[in-house]
Amino acid sequence: MTSSRIHTTLPGISLRRAERPDAALVLDFIHKLAAYEKLSHEVQATLGDIEDALFGARPFAEVVIAELEAAPVGFILWFPNYSTFVGKPGIHIEDLFVLPHARGRGIGKCLLAWAARVAQERGWGRVEWSVLDWNEPALRLYQSIGAEAKTEWVLQRLAGAALARLAAQFPARD
Repeated sequence: MTSSRIHTTLPGISLRRAERPDAALVLDFIHKLAAYEKLSHEVQATLGDIEDALFGARPFAEVVIAELEAAPVGFILWFPNYSTFVGKPGIHIEDLFVLPHARGRGIGKCLLAWAARVAQERGWGRVEWSVLDWNEPALRLYQSIGAEAKTEWVLQRLAGAALARLAAQFPARD
């Protein structure tokens, strides 16, 4: 996929890769997603952070913007992961968000299909993401496309003071 607009089979819906001028839009979508998830208090990312992570010397993630009649209405942000069991890289979707007025038109499914196509084209083994257990519309969408809930796996996170405490237990690197 190039940076040009990719038309979908959905009327008026197109996808395009995010470019550096979209960094503020991506950050705005992140804030809107956090508000929807009742997690606004956790957003620390700045515009500079987003610019560096997506468009810096070593990009860490990729973003595709969904547009409805050429107006941005959603996005998907992902980065590669690796499965030792599959023996191949995969895609980890960190964020998938569609503005409320544009929901129910297949945009989320279209963004997921794009991620699946990228994984297939690159010869990668899978696409994974997390979803909050109360997000019924998202859970219904994921079930409808054949996604499998991995309920036996419990996400663990080390951040902030706990991260600093554990890191302090290892000698400083040269």
